[in-house]
Amino acid sequence: MAKLVLAVGTSHSPLLASPPEDYPKHAEIDAKGRKLLDKNGRPCTYGDLLSTAPADIASQIEKPVLEQRAAQCNAAIARVAQSIADARLDTLIVIGDDQNEQFFDDNMPSILVYWGETIENRELQMPADAPAFWRKARSQYHEAAGAKEYPVDAVLGLHIIQHLMGNDFEVSHSRRLAKEHGEGHAFGFVHRRLMPDKITPIVPVALNTYFPPNQPRPKRCYRLGQEIAQAVARFPSDARVGILASGGLSHFTVDEALDRAFLAACTKKDAAWLASVPVEKLNSGNSEMRNWITTAGAAEALNVTWSEYVTCYRSLAGTGCGMGFVVWQ
Repeated sequence: MAKLVLAVGTSHSPLLASPPEDYPKHAEIDAKGRKLLDKNGRPCTYGDLLSTAPADIASQIEKPVLEQRAAQCNAAIARVAQSIADARLDTLIVIGDDQNEQFFDDNMPSILVYWGETIENRELQMPADAPAFWRKARSQYHEAAGAKEYPVDAVLGLHIIQHLMGNDFEVSHSRRLAKEHGEGHAFGFVHRRLMPDKITPIVPVALNTYFPPNQPRPKRCYRLGQEIAQAVARFPSDARVGILASGGLSHFTVDEALDRAFLAACTKKDAAWLASVPVEKLNSGNSEMRNWITTAGAAEALNVTWSEYVTCYRSLAGTGCGMGFVVWQ
């Protein structure tokens, strides 16, 4: 039977492709045009966040600090990529989310497993007047030129679908991408940033983390991970399989307390805590923690061997991204 030998959680924020001098440009979006939530998941303004920001926030966004944290993140990405390479995987199951890239209000699946023979990544398409910093930040998800077909483990994908259908999960499925965008950012990040040398076939699993009303609840996500692990264990193959959570942690309002408690629960295998994260805290960028909860459920038989947490603040209001990186083996 196949064996789950590796689990990974990694942020995939646009900041990870931005030099520190571009952080203030991202902050301008927060201040002028982004829909923001406070740490309790309530809609708020940038001004509201200014009044509740950490007391030392000015020192958190000084240039040397931003440079140090960007370097930490780059080193963490390199370590995650090396962990994937060292695991000698035959397949990597990627738990990610779609943000109006392939799925929209005409069809927004809660849980979807993709099992085409390949999945296509395409060149970034942006308006001609798009700011250079934003084009650079988004480019990490896309091919530099043209399009590329990446391999998918369609046989394992179908097996996971069949297993889930037999264990109380009515999942959606897809064998092709309908929209010209190509694979979403959560999956493009894995191909473009985490597989620099050897391309491992993936099984994309897309969760609707962002858009009400059918976001899977934390308890459901954890059980989904458990069932994916069971599906792998029952797959008639000697394949070495990994699973990866793409996205998170807290953003666009950084919530260090939530992030640190979340990572501690992953390390301690605290299933009860992970399955009961308040849903109001899992909206906006925080919602991608659902991908991690699913992966933690799958990784119950593994142990956290390394983790990194980097608070990438970018504004006086405390906006930015809590960057998380974890390896279970």
